[in-house]
Amino acid sequence: MATVSSAPAPGMQQIDLSKLSIQQLAQLKQQLDQELNVFQDSLQTLKIAQQKFVESGESVEKITPSTKGKTILVPLTGSMYVPGTIADTDNVIIDIGTGYYAQKDIEGAKDYFKRKVQFVTEQMEKIQAMGIEKSKVRDAICMMMEMKVKAQTQAQAAATS
Repeated sequence: MATVSSAPAPGMQQIDLSKLSIQQLAQLKQQLDQELNVFQDSLQTLKIAQQKFVESGESVEKITPSTKGKTILVPLTGSMYVPGTIADTDNVIIDIGTGYYAQKDIEGAKDYFKRKVQFVTEQMEKIQAMGIEKSKVRDAICMMMEMKVKAQTQAQAAATS
């Protein structure tokens, strides 16, 4: 357990924790804590994006020929809406990112949002796997730090008696 190997994760290397000082272990732990916080923030951002794509897909599902001519609220910003009327139930304009929009038929829009949800979910799974690996490394570092502190305390107790 003194050696932590993260061979499956690219960009990580094998380190013999028992050869590191307590200060080096603390620095390594701090770095891993920061990386884990970044992973948590990324997961939160992806979760929000995933939810928006799911909601957009559900909205497209509700557009049917019977909704033609009905009044809806059209979002201008995140908190401002204006009334509008559904004129075309065969095509929709979707936001594809960074201020770009595309016209799609209903099935194309459903497929687009389904693919986006799938892509974001895959990215979330990758980040979660990296986070789990980093957490295991962090736990091993904490255990080694505890062992070194305990050994140091015992050595000091032996020296004083």
